[in-house]
Amino acid sequence: MVQVKAIKAFSDNYIWCLTTHNSNQAWVVDPGDAQPVKAHLAEHNLQLGGILITHHHSDHTGGVAELLKQFPEITVYGPSNSPFGGITHKLVDGDNIEVLNTTFDVITTPGHTLDHICYTHDMLIFPGDTLFSGGCGRLFEGTSEQMWHSFNKLRELPTGCKVYCAHEYTQANLAFAKAVEPRNPELLEYSKKVDELRSNNEITLPSTIGQELKINPFMRSDLPTITELVPKECLVVTKNNEPWENFASLRQFKDNF
Repeated sequence: MVQVKAIKAFSDNYIWCLTTHNSNQAWVVDPGDAQPVKAHLAEHNLQLGGILITHHHSDHTGGVAELLKQFPEITVYGPSNSPFGGITHKLVDGDNIEVLNTTFDVITTPGHTLDHICYTHDMLIFPGDTLFSGGCGRLFEGTSEQMWHSFNKLRELPTGCKVYCAHEYTQANLAFAKAVEPRNPELLEYSKKVDELRSNNEITLPSTIGQELKINPFMRSDLPTITELVPKECLVVTKNNEPWENFASLRQFKDNF
């Protein structure tokens, strides 16, 4: 099984580096900046074998061109409908790829962007900006209905599946989550743990699917009570009492939180 380490980039991005104990090859996920990747590879005597892209935003793709100058033969996987031009192997929903002898399934998760995909395995997922610990990506291109359907795909993953989100947003997300569910005991306990980690400047990831189902209000949009404390001005007019309508209200609340 692959080993995953975080390469910090910008103020709060994580570029995930995949390796195995018996190889000097590494793959990276969403390299928005080439310099920290190159430094990590040099420090650990690794050769870049390929890149996984989840969506087109520059803080996830900005380092690809420079990495290709040093490693021109590598594969760059990414979504088939992406406006990012650096993808060498385009993927669609249902595809699977082999990375360091580990098979990842590709699922499309439109919402944050229309081209967003996630790389999933029973043991781990790279959700890019679709799912954060305690939150979700802002809806720049897609709709709440699309994003809820994307979340439903993630909710079906094994509860022990580790979630390697692309940003260190956990503490801020939990402040919002506690405004939505202030009496959620699992959320309150998790928030204490996260506060302690961040006070020591430690990473809060990975989370797990099971953890997010307990504490992430967006993952819990199917609960009829989830919007009880959402301000009236943020409530989306519901027609069919659908979970995605709750999701829309939560997203509106978060955008103005």
